[in-house]
Amino acid sequence: MRLFRLAKILSVSSRFGLDEMILEHEPSGRLAALSRIFHFWRRFDKPRSERLRLALEALGPIFVKFGQVLSTRRDLLPLDIADELAKLQDRVPPFPPEQALQQIEAAYGRPANEVFAEFDPVPVASASVAQVHFARLRPEDGGHEVAVKILRPNMHGVIDHDLALLDTMAGLLEKIWSDGKRLKPREVVAEFAKYLHDELDLMREAANCSQLRRNFADSKLLLVPEVFWDHCTTTVMVMDRMRGVPISQKDALVASGVDLSALSKAGVEIFFTQVFRDGFFHADMHPGNIFVAIDEANRGKYIALDFGIVGTLTDVDKNYLAQNFLAFFRRDYKRVAMAHIEAGWAPADTRVDEFEAAIRAVCEPIFDRPISEISFGRVLLRLFQTSRRFNVEIQPQLFMLQKTLLNIEGLGRQLDPNLDLWKTAKPFLERWMSEQLGPRAFLRNLRNEAPNWARIVPQFPRLVHQALTREPAAELAPILAELARTQRLQNRWLGVIAVLLAALLVVQYLSL
Repeated sequence: MRLFRLAKILSVSSRFGLDEMILEHEPSGRLAALSRIFHFWRRFDKPRSERLRLALEALGPIFVKFGQVLSTRRDLLPLDIADELAKLQDRVPPFPPEQALQQIEAAYGRPANEVFAEFDPVPVASASVAQVHFARLRPEDGGHEVAVKILRPNMHGVIDHDLALLDTMAGLLEKIWSDGKRLKPREVVAEFAKYLHDELDLMREAANCSQLRRNFADSKLLLVPEVFWDHCTTTVMVMDRMRGVPISQKDALVASGVDLSALSKAGVEIFFTQVFRDGFFHADMHPGNIFVAIDEANRGKYIALDFGIVGTLTDVDKNYLAQNFLAFFRRDYKRVAMAHIEAGWAPADTRVDEFEAAIRAVCEPIFDRPISEISFGRVLLRLFQTSRRFNVEIQPQLFMLQKTLLNIEGLGRQLDPNLDLWKTAKPFLERWMSEQLGPRAFLRNLRNEAPNWARIVPQFPRLVHQALTREPAAELAPILAELARTQRLQNRWLGVIAVLLAALLVVQYLSL
């Protein structure tokens, strides 16, 4: 199946002329000329950007998601390609209404008109793994206006084949590329596969939505839809219908009275709150999944949609990342280098002064500049070169965080090119570190552990008395017996050796 899938990828690439887009960057031009000779019959009447989008759509959901991520990187892509790939965010070709109705009947065991008071068979949005329809619940269920998300049919097989091919390519990369093992491509693919399979279970997505809504229940910055659990299955998810303007429609936002500068700063705060306060973050924050409320009560609030992919971080991860961010913001490059070594990301024998100097050379030029003047593509390239020089290992568990950071940068660049990311994020991180390491954190930890102390402390006298009066542990007896037996055996052998040495000395003496 992997070979068939590879053949399809090559066939689609040839049909849409993707090979020309790649080979045209080859300096000599010979490979591009050779390709044109072998494909002399091809004629393209569509621009390259549209052909690339159509090719990604033809190749399936994984490639569509790849295009979604690329569409936010306008500093790395030509504008025509970035604009065209942006259509993948919510304008992927939908599957037919008949299939949507079949999916609903298969999920509930009854047709849509018996489940909902109203159901629009025409989708309002179509993404790589699912599409959304508007509906209204029956009066006995509350009569709410809802959004119904329906999984695309036969998705599991397609994704499994693509992931198998990616795993094969990653294994080949490890063998033929000197940096392959350090970058852990197979582990990254495995991490990506886990998140993709999670996205195919809409009950899991509903749980993610519910958790994020609970985390931001009283937020003045973010709205999250309510989930109607009685109508959720693994293939259908029903949630509150949210009204707003897509974040990519800047003119409409301005016309509605939304302050784009404040909106961009709020986006940064929402992201850092999710990462460092909750360790639970929306990991698919491309513009198609983010709306902005424009009604009087909630004007300027973000609306989060599509919760199929979320990321989680441990307390160790959060603390490590916060220390690194703060060190970067304070230009304490020695602390950044030490944090990498202490976390085991860089070898223990790494020269701290050399690592510090290399990080300074990459980061120093970008400070005190707005996003519009920073080429993060070049920064990432130089950081990659630095990591390769010092054998820094890529951490697969942070793969989704890295992807989300790229999305956040893309959103910030679109809303406010003059946003100073450093000044916006630094106060938040300093406040978070103070809460984690300061007196309030100590008191909070005391309160959290108090229930355990109430149970354990009264037992101390009895436990101490038992420890002092207890006979040697029964489980140690066999070990002690074995040690004693081994000691006796060694003594016997030492005795035999001593006798043999004495006999040898006597023989040598008599021979004299």
